[in-house]
Amino acid sequence: MQEKIRPTKLLYEIRKSVSEILDKPFTEHIDHQVFKADQRLLAIWAAECAERVLPFFEENYPGDDRPRKAIEVLWDWIDTGVFSMAVIRKASLDAHAAAKGKEEKDAVFAAHAAGQAVGTVHVVTHALGAALYSIRAVGAHSADVNSWFHEYDWQLERLANMLNKEESDRAI
Repeated sequence: MQEKIRPTKLLYEIRKSVSEILDKPFTEHIDHQVFKADQRLLAIWAAECAERVLPFFEENYPGDDRPRKAIEVLWDWIDTGVFSMAVIRKASLDAHAAAKGKEEKDAVFAAHAAGQAVGTVHVVTHALGAALYSIRAVGAHSADVNSWFHEYDWQLERLANMLNKEESDRAI
């Protein structure tokens, strides 16, 4: 039997691990300003997390591109820095709406991951939600009881590698 993923506990662990990787203070309550300086880095990470599980949605609903569009809007902001609250909000709400009424949990979580990822543009800690939903999507998709542990490990390793590369680039 597959281990049940407890979202609140997992979110706590993600937040704690991200705080450690970014060398930020960890508090019991999410402080959005703590991560603000790392917003672009966390947005890239959130986009990559959501993109990894997007096929779970698209395989089941090939005619519904709302989650993909949300990630595209996020990449556009990452590339240009241009922010339009109306565009970001619509992309996020559309991706979350794509999850409604769907039976396949992996597709539902993948759509929510995309909605959370694009929300990182507005509130940086939405990146944590993208990571959480991506882990849940992997867990729902796989029969392997350890699949979500592997996804969690990949996410944290990816973030650490991104940070190390960014620091190396700045040192040059």
